[in-house]
Amino acid sequence: MSDLTRPKAPKIIAVANQKGGVGKTTTTINLGAALSEMGNKVLVVDLDPQGNASTGLGIELDDREFTTYDLLLDDVDLDQVILKTTTNNLSLIPATVDLSSADIELMANEKRSFLLHDALRQHAIDSFAFDYILIDCPPSLNLLTVNAMVAANSVLVPLQSEFFALEGLSQLMLTIREVRQSANPRLRIEGVVLTMYDKRNNLSQQVEADARSNLGDLVFSSVIPRNVRVSEAPSYAVPVLSYDTASKGAEAYRALAVELINNNDKLAA
Repeated sequence: MSDLTRPKAPKIIAVANQKGGVGKTTTTINLGAALSEMGNKVLVVDLDPQGNASTGLGIELDDREFTTYDLLLDDVDLDQVILKTTTNNLSLIPATVDLSSADIELMANEKRSFLLHDALRQHAIDSFAFDYILIDCPPSLNLLTVNAMVAANSVLVPLQSEFFALEGLSQLMLTIREVRQSANPRLRIEGVVLTMYDKRNNLSQQVEADARSNLGDLVFSSVIPRNVRVSEAPSYAVPVLSYDTASKGAEAYRALAVELINNNDKLAA
């Protein structure tokens, strides 16, 4: 039963795909930036031991005193682990390589699948007034990813516009179904977003056609183009919306944010 005395809870979206190099972290960072640009307060949770979302949002390794590892396993206060980024309205819970051992340590915990769920729903989070929480999952279907799915309202799947793109997607969908059946019956698929799309490339067009044929309305109308500005932005530790605000990549993520909000408004109606 929901607590009517608490403010509206943030929408929690896990950004997941067990394949690496599909634009998962890039999508998390830039969708977060696009949502925050629209006036939403956004928290990015870096759940990938590589810590690329943390680096891409300008949080140096020395500044990551407390991380998602501490949030999950050491019960650290949220105000210690949530950091502001240089992007207005966009905050971060960073990650380091320490998180790579969390899977093993979580196994001994009775509530191992619910630790992130409970951490993101404690009363202390209310004071931050987040509208969206985006979880950057590791490129595997491990216990960290399961934690993200149990904590989330929905799963957003970046799909690279390349050969074999749809292979492996069935395993991800199976994991989502298992989480629905066991721990989070309300979990839904937010949608599939095509990334690294080159409209001049026949292969990209074929992948898009296959995805829309197999997945229908689950595929976002917005596609993320292969764009050099999107690739360059992480090396400057800012989202592409800050690095080159007029680039095609920045505009694509703005369009994705608008579409995501519109879809959620329709569901709420």
